[in-house]
Amino acid sequence: EDEELENEACAVLGGSDSEKCSYSQGSVGRQALYACSTCTPEGEEPAGICLACSYECHGSHKLFELYTKRNFRCDCGNSKFKNLECKLFPDKSKVNSCNKYNDNFFGLYCVCKRPYPDPEDEVPDEMIQCVVCEDWFHGRHLGAIPPESGDFQEMVCQACMRRCSFLWAYAAQLAVTRISAEDDGLLPNATGMGDEDVSKPENGAPQDNGLKEDAPEHGRDSVNEVKAEQKNEPCSSSSSESDLQTVFKKENIKTEPQSSCRLQELQAKQFVKKDAATYWPLNWRSKLCTCQDCMKMYGELDVLFLTDECDTVLAYENKGKNDQATDRRDPLMDTLSSMNRVQQVELICEYNDLKTELKDYLKRFADEGTVVKREDIQQFFEEFQSKKRRRVDGLQYYCS
Repeated sequence: EDEELENEACAVLGGSDSEKCSYSQGSVGRQALYACSTCTPEGEEPAGICLACSYECHGSHKLFELYTKRNFRCDCGNSKFKNLECKLFPDKSKVNSCNKYNDNFFGLYCVCKRPYPDPEDEVPDEMIQCVVCEDWFHGRHLGAIPPESGDFQEMVCQACMRRCSFLWAYAAQLAVTRISAEDDGLLPNATGMGDEDVSKPENGAPQDNGLKEDAPEHGRDSVNEVKAEQKNEPCSSSSSESDLQTVFKKENIKTEPQSSCRLQELQAKQFVKKDAATYWPLNWRSKLCTCQDCMKMYGELDVLFLTDECDTVLAYENKGKNDQATDRRDPLMDTLSSMNRVQQVELICEYNDLKTELKDYLKRFADEGTVVKREDIQQFFEEFQSKKRRRVDGLQYYCS
Protein backbone atom coordinates (compact mmCIF):
# COMPACT_ATOMS: atom_id res chain seq x y z
CA GLU A 1 0.00 0.00 0.00
CA ASP A 2 2.84 2.36 0.86
CA GLU A 3 4.49 1.72 -2.50
CA GLU A 4 1.23 2.25 -4.37
CA LEU A 5 0.59 5.54 -2.56
CA GLU A 6 4.17 6.61 -3.22
CA ASN A 7 3.84 5.87 -6.94
CA GLU A 8 0.56 7.78 -7.08
CA ALA A 9 2.12 10.77 -5.30
CA CYS A 10 5.09 10.74 -7.68
CA ALA A 11 2.71 10.73 -10.64
CA VAL A 12 0.63 13.63 -9.29
CA LEU A 13 3.65 15.72 -8.31
CA GLY A 14 5.49 14.91 -11.54
CA GLY A 15 8.90 15.58 -10.07
CA SER A 16 7.93 19.04 -8.77
CA ASP A 17 10.44 20.55 -6.36
CA SER A 18 9.09 20.56 -2.80
CA GLU A 19 11.70 23.01 -1.48
CA LYS A 20 12.20 25.68 -4.17
CA CYS A 21 9.52 27.98 -5.56
CA SER A 22 9.01 27.36 -9.27
CA TYR A 23 8.67 31.09 -10.06
CA SER A 24 12.27 31.38 -11.26
CA GLN A 25 11.49 28.80 -13.99
CA GLY A 26 8.95 31.12 -15.62
CA SER A 27 5.74 29.62 -17.00
CA VAL A 28 6.32 25.94 -16.27
CA GLY A 29 4.99 23.63 -19.01
CA ARG A 30 3.11 21.51 -16.45
CA GLN A 31 3.35 21.42 -12.66
CA ALA A 32 1.41 20.51 -9.52
CA LEU A 33 -0.60 23.55 -8.38
CA TYR A 34 -2.73 24.58 -5.42
CA ALA A 35 -5.13 27.42 -4.59
CA CYS A 36 -5.36 28.89 -1.09
CA SER A 37 -8.90 29.74 0.02
CA THR A 38 -7.46 31.29 3.19
CA CYS A 39 -5.50 33.94 1.28
CA THR A 40 -7.66 34.23 -1.86
CA PRO A 41 -11.26 33.32 -0.95
CA GLU A 42 -14.14 33.39 -3.41
CA GLY A 43 -14.82 36.97 -4.41
CA GLU A 44 -11.11 37.81 -4.50
CA GLU A 45 -8.86 37.43 -7.53
CA PRO A 46 -7.95 33.80 -8.30
CA ALA A 47 -4.34 32.73 -7.72
CA GLY A 48 -2.26 29.57 -7.90
CA ILE A 49 0.76 28.46 -5.89
CA CYS A 50 3.46 25.85 -6.53
CA LEU A 51 4.16 22.74 -4.45
CA ALA A 52 7.00 24.27 -2.41
CA CYS A 53 4.98 27.38 -1.50
CA SER A 54 2.02 25.21 -0.49
CA TYR A 55 4.31 23.64 2.13
CA GLU A 56 6.37 26.59 3.28
CA CYS A 57 4.04 29.59 2.94
CA HIS A 58 0.57 28.04 3.30
CA GLY A 59 1.18 25.01 5.53
CA SER A 60 -1.68 25.77 7.96
CA HIS A 61 -4.06 27.22 5.34
CA LYS A 62 -7.01 25.64 3.56
CA LEU A 63 -5.82 24.58 0.09
CA PHE A 64 -7.50 23.25 -3.04
CA GLU A 65 -5.45 20.72 -4.98
CA LEU A 66 -5.63 21.68 -8.67
CA TYR A 67 -3.65 18.66 -9.87
CA THR A 68 -1.82 20.14 -12.88
CA LYS A 69 -2.11 23.23 -15.07
CA ARG A 70 -0.05 24.08 -18.13
CA ASN A 71 2.12 27.16 -18.66
CA PHE A 72 1.58 28.56 -15.17
CA ARG A 73 3.81 30.73 -13.00
CA CYS A 74 3.56 30.70 -9.20
CA ASP A 75 1.51 33.62 -7.78
CA CYS A 76 2.47 33.17 -4.11
CA GLY A 77 3.05 36.54 -2.43
CA ASN A 78 2.22 38.75 -5.43
CA SER A 79 -0.41 41.52 -5.47
CA LYS A 80 -3.25 38.98 -5.19
CA PHE A 81 -2.06 38.10 -1.68
CA LYS A 82 -2.77 41.15 0.44
CA ASN A 83 -1.26 39.99 3.74
CA LEU A 84 1.30 37.40 2.71
CA GLU A 85 4.86 37.56 1.41
CA CYS A 86 6.41 34.51 -0.22
CA LYS A 87 9.13 33.05 2.01
CA LEU A 88 10.90 31.26 -0.84
CA PHE A 89 10.87 33.88 -3.61
CA PRO A 90 9.62 37.26 -2.34
CA ASP A 91 10.82 39.27 -5.35
CA LYS A 92 7.91 38.48 -7.69
CA SER A 93 6.11 40.63 -10.24
CA LYS A 94 2.74 42.00 -9.12
CA VAL A 95 0.82 39.76 -11.52
CA ASN A 96 1.51 36.91 -13.93
CA SER A 97 -0.35 38.10 -17.00
CA CYS A 98 0.12 34.84 -18.93
CA ASN A 99 -1.58 32.69 -16.27
CA LYS A 100 -5.08 31.39 -16.96
CA TYR A 101 -7.67 30.89 -14.25
CA ASN A 102 -11.08 29.26 -13.91
CA ASP A 103 -13.53 28.27 -11.17
CA ASN A 104 -11.19 25.47 -10.09
CA PHE A 105 -9.15 28.08 -8.21
CA PHE A 106 -12.12 28.54 -5.87
CA GLY A 107 -12.73 24.81 -5.50
CA LEU A 108 -15.59 24.63 -8.04
CA TYR A 109 -15.65 22.20 -10.96
CA CYS A 110 -17.68 21.04 -13.96
CA VAL A 111 -20.62 22.84 -15.62
CA CYS A 112 -22.53 22.33 -12.36
CA LYS A 113 -19.97 24.48 -10.48
CA ARG A 114 -19.84 22.19 -7.47
CA PRO A 115 -16.97 21.39 -5.07
CA TYR A 116 -15.12 18.09 -5.06
CA PRO A 117 -15.75 16.04 -3.09
CA ASP A 118 -19.33 17.27 -2.96
CA PRO A 119 -21.06 16.45 0.37
CA GLU A 120 -24.49 17.00 -1.23
CA ASP A 121 -23.91 14.74 -4.25
CA GLU A 122 -24.97 11.17 -3.55
CA VAL A 123 -24.43 9.93 -7.12
CA PRO A 124 -21.14 7.98 -7.51
CA ASP A 125 -19.38 9.52 -10.49
CA GLU A 126 -15.74 9.98 -11.43
CA MET A 127 -14.41 13.35 -12.59
CA ILE A 128 -12.44 13.69 -15.83
CA GLN A 129 -10.19 16.58 -16.83
CA CYS A 130 -10.60 18.21 -20.24
CA VAL A 131 -7.27 18.33 -22.04
CA VAL A 132 -8.08 21.73 -23.59
CA CYS A 133 -9.65 23.93 -20.87
CA GLU A 134 -8.26 21.77 -18.01
CA ASP A 135 -11.50 21.98 -16.02
CA TRP A 136 -12.81 18.81 -14.34
CA PHE A 137 -16.21 17.33 -15.24
CA HIS A 138 -18.57 14.70 -13.88
CA GLY A 139 -18.91 11.89 -16.42
CA ARG A 140 -22.70 12.34 -16.44
CA HIS A 141 -22.39 16.03 -17.40
CA LEU A 142 -20.36 15.57 -20.59
CA GLY A 143 -23.18 14.80 -23.04
CA ALA A 144 -21.48 11.51 -23.92
CA ILE A 145 -21.00 8.80 -21.32
CA PRO A 146 -17.33 7.83 -20.89
CA PRO A 147 -16.48 4.44 -22.48
CA GLU A 148 -17.22 1.70 -19.95
CA SER A 149 -13.82 0.12 -20.44
CA GLY A 150 -12.10 3.38 -19.49
CA ASP A 151 -9.87 2.73 -22.49
CA PHE A 152 -9.18 6.34 -23.40
CA GLN A 153 -6.27 8.65 -22.68
CA GLU A 154 -7.72 12.16 -22.99
CA MET A 155 -11.09 13.90 -23.11
CA VAL A 156 -12.26 17.12 -24.80
CA CYS A 157 -15.38 18.60 -23.19
CA GLN A 158 -18.52 19.86 -24.96
CA ALA A 159 -17.61 23.55 -24.83
CA CYS A 160 -14.11 22.94 -26.18
CA MET A 161 -15.47 20.74 -28.99
CA ARG A 162 -17.77 23.62 -29.99
CA ARG A 163 -14.87 26.07 -29.92
CA CYS A 164 -12.45 23.69 -31.70
CA SER A 165 -14.97 22.20 -34.12
CA PHE A 166 -12.19 21.06 -36.50
CA LEU A 167 -11.71 18.15 -34.08
CA TRP A 168 -14.98 16.56 -35.25
CA ALA A 169 -13.33 15.64 -38.55
CA TYR A 170 -10.64 13.74 -36.61
CA ALA A 171 -13.16 12.25 -34.19
CA ALA A 172 -14.77 10.28 -37.03
CA GLN A 173 -11.53 8.32 -37.43
CA LEU A 174 -9.73 8.57 -34.09
CA ALA A 175 -12.12 9.02 -31.16
CA VAL A 176 -12.57 6.05 -28.81
CA THR A 177 -16.32 6.60 -28.93
CA ARG A 178 -16.45 6.63 -32.72
CA ILE A 179 -18.58 9.32 -34.39
CA SER A 180 -18.86 8.87 -38.15
CA ALA A 181 -21.15 8.95 -41.18
CA GLU A 182 -21.14 7.02 -44.47
CA ASP A 183 -21.87 8.42 -47.93
CA ASP A 184 -25.22 6.61 -48.04
CA GLY A 185 -26.44 7.90 -44.70
CA LEU A 186 -25.80 8.30 -41.02
CA LEU A 187 -24.19 5.58 -38.94
CA PRO A 188 -25.58 4.98 -35.44
CA ASN A 189 -23.79 7.18 -32.93
CA ALA A 190 -22.12 5.25 -30.13
CA THR A 191 -22.97 7.88 -27.53
CA GLY A 192 -26.69 7.93 -28.23
CA MET A 193 -26.94 11.45 -26.83
CA GLY A 194 -27.50 14.89 -28.35
CA ASP A 195 -28.75 16.12 -31.73
CA GLU A 196 -26.86 14.78 -34.74
CA ASP A 197 -25.40 17.04 -37.38
CA VAL A 198 -23.69 15.71 -40.50
CA SER A 199 -21.07 17.92 -42.12
CA LYS A 200 -21.02 17.16 -45.85
CA PRO A 201 -18.15 16.78 -48.30
CA GLU A 202 -16.82 20.05 -49.66
CA ASN A 203 -15.99 18.46 -53.03
CA GLY A 204 -18.88 16.98 -55.04
CA ALA A 205 -22.64 17.10 -54.59
CA PRO A 206 -24.00 16.64 -51.08
CA GLN A 207 -26.05 13.56 -50.28
CA ASP A 208 -29.79 14.06 -50.10
CA ASN A 209 -30.31 12.57 -46.67
CA GLY A 210 -32.69 15.15 -45.27
CA LEU A 211 -30.21 16.36 -42.66
CA LYS A 212 -29.44 20.01 -42.32
CA GLU A 213 -25.89 21.13 -43.03
CA ASP A 214 -24.15 23.16 -40.38
CA ALA A 215 -20.61 24.27 -41.20
CA PRO A 216 -18.05 24.05 -38.38
CA GLU A 217 -17.42 27.27 -36.50
CA HIS A 218 -13.77 27.51 -37.45
CA GLY A 219 -12.01 24.45 -38.78
CA ARG A 220 -13.51 23.85 -42.23
CA ASP A 221 -13.99 27.48 -43.19
CA SER A 222 -10.44 28.43 -42.29
CA VAL A 223 -8.80 25.36 -43.79
CA ASN A 224 -10.66 25.11 -47.10
CA GLU A 225 -7.81 26.83 -48.91
CA VAL A 226 -4.96 25.01 -47.23
CA LYS A 227 -2.15 24.43 -49.72
CA ALA A 228 0.82 23.93 -47.42
CA GLU A 229 2.96 20.82 -47.23
CA GLN A 230 1.71 17.94 -45.06
CA LYS A 231 3.86 16.04 -42.61
CA ASN A 232 2.64 12.43 -42.58
CA GLU A 233 3.46 10.56 -39.37
CA PRO A 234 3.57 6.75 -39.17
CA CYS A 235 0.42 5.04 -37.90
CA SER A 236 0.26 1.99 -35.67
CA SER A 237 -1.70 -1.15 -36.45
CA SER A 238 -4.89 -0.20 -34.58
CA SER A 239 -8.11 -0.24 -36.60
CA SER A 240 -8.88 3.47 -36.20
CA GLU A 241 -5.41 4.49 -37.33
CA SER A 242 -5.55 2.07 -40.27
CA ASP A 243 -8.85 3.66 -41.34
CA LEU A 244 -7.22 7.06 -41.21
CA GLN A 245 -4.27 5.84 -43.26
CA THR A 246 -6.68 4.46 -45.89
CA VAL A 247 -8.39 7.84 -46.14
CA PHE A 248 -5.03 9.51 -46.76
CA LYS A 249 -4.12 7.03 -49.53
CA LYS A 250 -7.45 7.46 -51.34
CA GLU A 251 -7.35 11.22 -51.20
CA ASN A 252 -3.71 11.43 -52.26
CA ILE A 253 -4.72 9.90 -55.60
CA LYS A 254 -6.76 13.03 -56.33
CA THR A 255 -4.30 15.60 -55.03
CA GLU A 256 -0.57 16.03 -55.10
CA PRO A 257 0.96 14.68 -51.86
CA GLN A 258 3.21 17.69 -51.41
CA SER A 259 0.23 20.08 -51.34
CA SER A 260 -2.21 18.03 -49.23
CA CYS A 261 -3.54 18.89 -45.80
CA ARG A 262 -4.60 16.10 -43.49
CA LEU A 263 -7.51 18.07 -42.05
CA GLN A 264 -8.80 19.11 -45.46
CA GLU A 265 -8.79 15.48 -46.59
CA LEU A 266 -10.85 14.43 -43.58
CA GLN A 267 -13.27 17.32 -44.00
CA ALA A 268 -13.98 16.13 -47.56
CA LYS A 269 -15.71 13.15 -45.95
CA GLN A 270 -19.01 13.20 -44.11
CA PHE A 271 -18.70 13.34 -40.35
CA VAL A 272 -21.05 13.83 -37.44
CA LYS A 273 -20.98 16.80 -35.08
CA LYS A 274 -22.72 16.46 -31.73
CA ASP A 275 -23.09 18.60 -28.65
CA ALA A 276 -21.02 16.20 -26.60
CA ALA A 277 -17.56 15.50 -25.27
CA THR A 278 -15.16 13.22 -27.13
CA TYR A 279 -12.74 10.59 -25.79
CA TRP A 280 -9.36 10.04 -27.41
CA PRO A 281 -6.81 7.18 -27.41
CA LEU A 282 -3.09 7.20 -26.71
CA ASN A 283 -0.98 9.20 -29.22
CA TRP A 284 -4.00 10.67 -31.02
CA ARG A 285 -2.29 14.07 -31.06
CA SER A 286 0.40 12.77 -33.42
CA LYS A 287 -2.31 12.35 -36.11
CA LEU A 288 -3.21 16.07 -36.16
CA CYS A 289 -2.13 17.94 -39.28
CA THR A 290 0.83 20.27 -38.78
CA CYS A 291 0.78 22.12 -42.09
CA GLN A 292 1.28 25.87 -42.04
CA ASP A 293 -2.40 26.82 -42.17
CA CYS A 294 -3.41 24.29 -39.53
CA MET A 295 -0.67 25.51 -37.20
CA LYS A 296 -1.95 29.05 -37.73
CA MET A 297 -5.47 27.89 -36.87
CA TYR A 298 -4.20 26.19 -33.67
CA GLY A 299 -2.52 29.46 -32.71
CA GLU A 300 -5.71 31.46 -33.26
CA LEU A 301 -7.65 28.97 -31.14
CA ASP A 302 -4.87 28.90 -28.52
CA VAL A 303 -4.47 25.12 -28.76
CA LEU A 304 -0.95 24.81 -30.15
CA PHE A 305 -0.18 22.56 -27.19
CA LEU A 306 -2.21 19.80 -28.89
CA THR A 307 0.72 19.20 -31.23
CA ASP A 308 3.11 18.65 -28.30
CA GLU A 309 3.17 15.10 -26.90
CA CYS A 310 5.16 16.37 -23.90
CA ASP A 311 2.13 18.45 -22.89
CA THR A 312 0.09 15.37 -21.99
CA VAL A 313 -0.65 14.48 -18.37
CA LEU A 314 0.67 10.98 -19.13
CA ALA A 315 4.09 12.38 -20.07
CA TYR A 316 4.03 14.48 -16.90
CA GLU A 317 3.16 11.49 -14.70
CA ASN A 318 5.76 9.26 -16.35
CA LYS A 319 8.43 11.88 -15.67
CA GLY A 320 7.60 11.83 -11.97
CA LYS A 321 7.64 8.03 -11.83
CA ASN A 322 10.90 7.78 -13.76
CA ASP A 323 12.61 10.37 -11.55
CA GLN A 324 11.50 8.49 -8.45
CA ALA A 325 12.61 5.11 -9.85
CA THR A 326 16.07 6.54 -10.53
CA ASP A 327 16.45 7.77 -6.94
CA ARG A 328 14.71 4.89 -5.18
CA ARG A 329 16.86 2.49 -3.18
CA ASP A 330 15.97 0.62 -0.01
CA PRO A 331 18.54 1.70 2.63
CA LEU A 332 17.35 -0.92 5.11
CA MET A 333 17.98 -3.83 2.71
CA ASP A 334 21.35 -2.38 1.70
CA THR A 335 22.38 -2.24 5.35
CA LEU A 336 21.04 -5.71 6.26
CA SER A 337 22.96 -7.39 3.46
CA SER A 338 26.26 -6.32 5.04
CA MET A 339 25.46 -7.67 8.55
CA ASN A 340 25.62 -11.03 10.32
CA ARG A 341 22.51 -12.79 11.65
CA VAL A 342 22.58 -11.28 15.17
CA GLN A 343 23.07 -7.77 13.86
CA GLN A 344 20.23 -8.22 11.37
CA VAL A 345 17.80 -9.23 14.14
CA GLU A 346 18.85 -6.30 16.32
CA LEU A 347 18.49 -3.83 13.46
CA ILE A 348 15.03 -5.13 12.50
CA CYS A 349 13.86 -4.75 16.11
CA GLU A 350 15.18 -1.19 16.27
CA TYR A 351 13.60 -0.42 12.90
CA ASN A 352 10.20 -1.66 14.09
CA ASP A 353 10.46 0.54 17.20
CA LEU A 354 11.34 3.53 15.01
CA LYS A 355 8.48 2.82 12.62
CA THR A 356 5.91 2.56 15.43
CA GLU A 357 6.99 5.77 17.17
CA LEU A 358 7.27 7.72 13.91
CA LYS A 359 3.79 6.62 12.87
CA ASP A 360 2.32 7.77 16.20
CA TYR A 361 4.22 11.07 15.94
CA LEU A 362 2.99 11.79 12.41
CA LYS A 363 -0.57 10.86 13.29
CA ARG A 364 -0.82 14.00 15.42
CA PHE A 365 -0.13 16.14 12.37
CA ALA A 366 -2.67 14.22 10.31
CA ASP A 367 -5.34 14.62 12.97
CA GLU A 368 -4.69 18.37 13.22
CA GLY A 369 -4.39 18.79 9.44
CA THR A 370 -1.00 20.51 9.68
CA VAL A 371 2.05 20.16 7.43
CA VAL A 372 5.10 18.23 8.66
CA LYS A 373 8.21 20.40 8.31
CA ARG A 374 11.90 19.62 8.36
CA GLU A 375 12.33 20.90 11.92
CA ASP A 376 9.51 18.61 13.13
CA ILE A 377 11.35 15.56 11.81
CA GLN A 378 14.61 16.75 13.34
CA GLN A 379 12.86 17.16 16.69
CA PHE A 380 11.44 13.63 16.46
CA PHE A 381 14.83 12.02 15.86
CA GLU A 382 16.45 14.01 18.65
CA GLU A 383 13.79 12.75 21.08
CA PHE A 384 14.04 9.21 19.69
CA GLN A 385 17.81 9.14 20.13
CA SER A 386 17.42 10.45 23.68
CA LYS A 387 14.95 7.67 24.54
CA LYS A 388 17.26 5.09 22.98
CA ARG A 389 20.20 6.28 25.10
CA ARG A 390 18.10 6.06 28.26
CA ARG A 391 17.06 2.50 27.38
CA VAL A 392 20.67 1.46 26.69
CA ASP A 393 21.98 3.09 29.87
CA GLY A 394 19.37 1.26 31.95
CA LEU A 395 20.22 -2.22 30.65
CA GLN A 396 21.88 -4.82 32.93
CA TYR A 397 24.40 -7.18 31.40
CA TYR A 398 24.98 -10.71 32.67
CA CYS A 399 28.02 -12.77 31.74
CA SER A 400 28.05 -16.56 32.08
